[in-house]
Amino acid sequence: MFFFFFFFNCPLVRLCVTELFSKRPSRSRATLLFGKPFDGGKRNMDHGGQQHHQQQQQQPGPFQQFQAGGFSPGQHPALSRLDEVQREVAGLGPQVCSFSGLQSDREYRRLERELTRLLLEADKVETEGRPELQQARKRVAGEVEGLLRYLEGNATHPSRLAIEDLSQEARSLLLTGVVEPHRAGVASEIGEELVEGVQGVAMRLAQVKTGGSVPLRKARYRALTRVCAVQEVLEGRVRMRTLPLPLSEQTHASVQRINQVMVEVSGARCQLIALLMGLSGRDSCTHLARVLTEFLVELDALDVSSNAAVRNYRKQVVEEINGMLKHLDLEGEGDDTRRYDLAQNDSIREIEAIRGRVNILRGEVLRQGMAGLGAELQGLLNQLDQVDTGRNPCIREARRRAVLEVQAVITYLDLYEALCRRQESPAEEHPSHAAVWRVLASLSELQAQVLGFDGKRADKSYMVLEELLTKQLLALDAVDPQGDQMTKVARKQAVKYAQNILSYLDMKTDEWEY
Repeated sequence: MFFFFFFFNCPLVRLCVTELFSKRPSRSRATLLFGKPFDGGKRNMDHGGQQHHQQQQQQPGPFQQFQAGGFSPGQHPALSRLDEVQREVAGLGPQVCSFSGLQSDREYRRLERELTRLLLEADKVETEGRPELQQARKRVAGEVEGLLRYLEGNATHPSRLAIEDLSQEARSLLLTGVVEPHRAGVASEIGEELVEGVQGVAMRLAQVKTGGSVPLRKARYRALTRVCAVQEVLEGRVRMRTLPLPLSEQTHASVQRINQVMVEVSGARCQLIALLMGLSGRDSCTHLARVLTEFLVELDALDVSSNAAVRNYRKQVVEEINGMLKHLDLEGEGDDTRRYDLAQNDSIREIEAIRGRVNILRGEVLRQGMAGLGAELQGLLNQLDQVDTGRNPCIREARRRAVLEVQAVITYLDLYEALCRRQESPAEEHPSHAAVWRVLASLSELQAQVLGFDGKRADKSYMVLEELLTKQLLALDAVDPQGDQMTKVARKQAVKYAQNILSYLDMKTDEWEY
């Protein structure tokens, strides 16, 4: 019992355990009740990752206590040796906490080997039966064991394995569709099917939950940037097929060399894809960058100023090479920068600012039923349209969710206004049509609760809302149109409306994070 109390009160272990187990469409406003229903959704976005980063900046470094030394070496040789071991642990701690690979990686085996060695070193320290020495040895051993658990936990986390599975899926697609034909000397055709397959992998990577863990976020960022880079290269290859290239060699004396460069660039494109996805065991990013740079120098030296067509041809080839070069600096980017922390991204900040305003407007709508906010909500949709996602699926998903959140409020206002205008059923209205309106009135009340819901799927309130919405779907299913065409259309769209509210509720509670 004392060991566990001491272990979990160790600052380094407490930091690592906390890090490992923490947490955690048409844009126009519909003007008719039965217009196109919203497919709204809103994520109660958790800023835990950003707050954790801020806390780390405000608090002392997690290894300062170890660097300062927890013992007085002059008191006893055992304490002196334990102090040396503890300092080595402090040096490995940041590397363990930032490792984002798998158990099969060389870096993982190195860290595991070093930590195991330190654990054995601590166990070999003779305590002579003295309680204070035993306590000090337990402390150091507990720190090492905590780092070992943290290292293994990140490398075997379900999300980390999901990231690796998706990366392997992308590698298999590209190996079959691009790399193997290139190695066999066959000119492969990049089809839409391959591009869509890689895009699908990117979208699923963006959906992988990291729980705010820095190693998991870095692993997802690393995989995602490479898949997106490959996707862009493939799309560029598809676009190049539509260009009127190459030119005839009779056009200009320099065309022959430009055509030769184009052929070599095509091969370099396949090498780039292999490098980005870890499918090349011989080439290196540095070597390919040097080759591409030499092509640029050679193209720049060609005299084509007298022919506009050749000049444009060369420009297109240069742009193609520059587009490939920008992808060669991805190695180490997730480790050496904080780009994986999208909370610091300007586009995400802009989206979050808009979401903050939407939250205020939604609160006003729910409290006062204000119906004159449609213009401002539409303006927020227009602002979201202008946000630059930079081809990042995570940013695109964040923007999409913000758009759906605005649309959810707009559709609620539309239904609220329609119910206020209706007041009571017209005398000549078909009874089945009136029944649909009664269900819509109940849906409006439930949607207000869903808009204000701020919980999790395990909450009782969530299950109650889900059950009540399901009952309204059953009530709509029980409505007999009795041959009335208007009732049939109204019931169909009301069913879609209820289903969208359910989807909206699910989206609010799916714990997605960028």
